[in-house]
Order: sequence, then C-alpha cells, then structure tokens
Amino acid sequence: MRTETSEPLKARVLLWADLSHSDMEELDKAESVPDIERTLCRLLRIELPEPRLGILLELYTNMVMFCRKQHFSREQTSVLLSIVKNVHQLNTETPLNNMEECFTYCSELLLCHSVRRPPFSISIFSSEEVTQIMKYLINTYIRHYALYKYIFTPQMHLDLSLSYTGMSEDTATEEQASTECVTEAEKNTEKEAVEASEQDVASSEILTTDTDTPNPVLGPSSKAELRTIVEKEVKAEVLRLTSQLEQRLQESTDHLNAALTVLETSIQSKK
Repeated sequence: MRTETSEPLKARVLLWADLSHSDMEELDKAESVPDIERTLCRLLRIELPEPRLGILLELYTNMVMFCRKQHFSREQTSVLLSIVKNVHQLNTETPLNNMEECFTYCSELLLCHSVRRPPFSISIFSSEEVTQIMKYLINTYIRHYALYKYIFTPQMHLDLSLSYTGMSEDTATEEQASTECVTEAEKNTEKEAVEASEQDVASSEILTTDTDTPNPVLGPSSKAELRTIVEKEVKAEVLRLTSQLEQRLQESTDHLNAALTVLETSIQSKK
C-alpha cells in the first residue's frame, strides 16, 4: 500500500503490457457487450466478487466501445486499457485522497505514448486523439474517482472499548464487550473522543492525589451515572466530529468539481 511519502510512479511504455496482439484479435471478434465482458474477464484474469467485478468490467468495456467509436487500432486499444488499469490500481492502492496524483500519472502515461522518443516513449496517439481521450477519461473515471475509491478500497475497522476508573475488572470486561462501533466514520471519531475523556479522567486522578483523598470504590449507582456521563460526552463528540467530516467531504467534492470544470474549459479552448 502506498502512502503520502511514496515516490510518484513513473510513466512507462504499456504497449502489449496486459493484452497481446493475439488477445486483441480475440477481443475484436466479440461484438455484444456480454461477449466483450466475458473476453476481458478471461484475458485480464479478473477475479473479484460482485459488485466489484461488474463495475470493473463495465469500466473496461466502455473503454473498448470508446476505442471502436474512435476507430482506434489494436495497439491503441491495448495501450488505453492498460492505462486505465494502471490508473485504477493507483487509485485503489490507498484510502487516502490521491486524485491529483492519479490525474498526473494518467497524463504522463498518455504523453509517454504520444511522443516518439524510444525507448522512453513511443508515438501511438496524435495530439487530437490525446485530447479526445483526456476528455473521455475526465467525464468518466476522474469524475467518479471517489466512487471507485470507495468501492474498491479495503475499509479499515476499529474496535473501541471503554474502561472506567474505579470499576472492578469483571464489570469493566462486560462494558468492553458490549461497546461496539457501527460505522467506520463513527469509529474514528469516537476514538478521538475517548482520548479526550481519558485525559479528563487523568486530570481527576491528579486532583484526587493532590488533596490526599483516597479514591473510593464506586457503587452500582455511581457506576451507572459515570457510564451515562461518558456515553453522553462520547455521543456529543461523535456528532461534532461527524459534522466536521461531512463538511470536509463537501469541500473536497467542491474542489474536485472545480478542478474538472477548469480541465474541461482548457480542453475545449484547445479545439
């Protein structure tokens, strides 16, 4: 899995990297959409459960249909399928937002196949074809970048347990077993809230030590009150952090839409 500190991927020639010339001949024989999907699934050796399998096959099939509509050659179609495959792999390697890195990598791969400079790059696409390809990718994969990441990126789960000062080990164990996070967002936010609660408990312990007052064992009613207070604080913190998360997601979506608008305007101005 790549991280924010990983070095950017370098573009390389992808001619016949995933689909050979004989594979493309077999793909050309498939005419209907189901036949194209079955052929791509076998040639690319895709083994995924539903609905990921159907979504990925639809992505590749739409690319094949686009290539046929543009009357691209077998070499061009093979390269474009490999470009989409590599960009998709880069997108789903990390749960972090790497949209700019994916777009840059996609642009560099297209440039690598539109300039004749062997062995570093080859000239397969013309400048007009590159413009059409970029316009297609922006309106399809890049525009739905977040959806592909959500569907194909493995989700991380966090098990959260609460322990209360002054409670017996048996009671604390029961409380830990009964505490469970429901969603991933709530799990992450509850963790921060519990850390803040633990700091409050630590402050209370310091205050008790300064006054030289022994820490009494809490009775059943005191335990219930403490549990209620902590759960109330955790719930309030979860709501606050969830609201902040939704706001950040909205800001990220607005930024993505603005970037796509600028790219579409730039492509149209070059025509």
